[in-house]
Amino acid sequence: MDFKDLSYLVAIAKYGNITKASESVYISQPTLTKFLQKKERELGLKLFKKVGNKFILTYSGQKYVEKATMILDLKKQLDQEMNDIIKKNEGSLKGAFPAMRSTYMLPCTLPIFHSLYPNVHLNILEANSNKLEEMILDGTTDLAFFNLPIHSSNIDYELISHEELLLVMSPDNPLAQSAVKNSKCKFPYMDIDLIKDEKFILPLPDQRTRQTVNHLIKTTGLQPDIVLETGNFSASVELVSKNYGICFMTETHLKHIKTSRPVLCFSIGKPSTTVDFVAAFHKGSYISYHAKEYIKIVRDFT
Repeated sequence: MDFKDLSYLVAIAKYGNITKASESVYISQPTLTKFLQKKERELGLKLFKKVGNKFILTYSGQKYVEKATMILDLKKQLDQEMNDIIKKNEGSLKGAFPAMRSTYMLPCTLPIFHSLYPNVHLNILEANSNKLEEMILDGTTDLAFFNLPIHSSNIDYELISHEELLLVMSPDNPLAQSAVKNSKCKFPYMDIDLIKDEKFILPLPDQRTRQTVNHLIKTTGLQPDIVLETGNFSASVELVSKNYGICFMTETHLKHIKTSRPVLCFSIGKPSTTVDFVAAFHKGSYISYHAKEYIKIVRDFT
């Protein structure tokens, strides 16, 4: 069996559908069906059971595909290492960002990367951070950039930067005058007890910023009156500028969000709340030269 055969079986397992699997490996559906039938005859056992139109791994199939995936991962790493050894500045790299990050990260990092490595195709994907973890684990992306925490023990990371999570408020809000100076804080400090009766605009539950906010809420005993949940950070800050409510936002995001009216930012927490922005990748995987270079560019920009 060659590597192509292994990739066929992994594709069927991934999609659970012959049509989608055949499209992903660029062969016809009948060809892939015949391949699977032939392989099961050769092995003398079933790798998949068919339930309706879905192909589900049998116990034998799970073991087979697990090892096949490991072999393909090793081949990919070997190819990358050989490419680095012969110092060819050509190839491909898959990276991924949450949508908000990509709006300002890509215009600043991609032109620099392309000017240094014009023969390397950098394919960028977008998804929420939970999905990005899945994409790392199934090989859809080589790198993903997002905030901690990471939920899978099979993902490792390099720290890009520490960022502060800020409370954002309209200058028209009377509480804006209640902030105080704190030598330990980068921004004016707002006591969280003062905002307990405010209207909150929060990110969606599956966003990393929301998870950081939830931790802050839990540790401080805050019971927020949530007026809106949205994944659109720009809309959140624009609504805050019109005194519709208050929100939380990382300082890097705020640098790149333009509003029709000004907003004020405050440190909050004990005495502040920070998040770690990281470059994440599959644990134990080989990080190519060009991947390392792109991580450096993102770090320099951040």
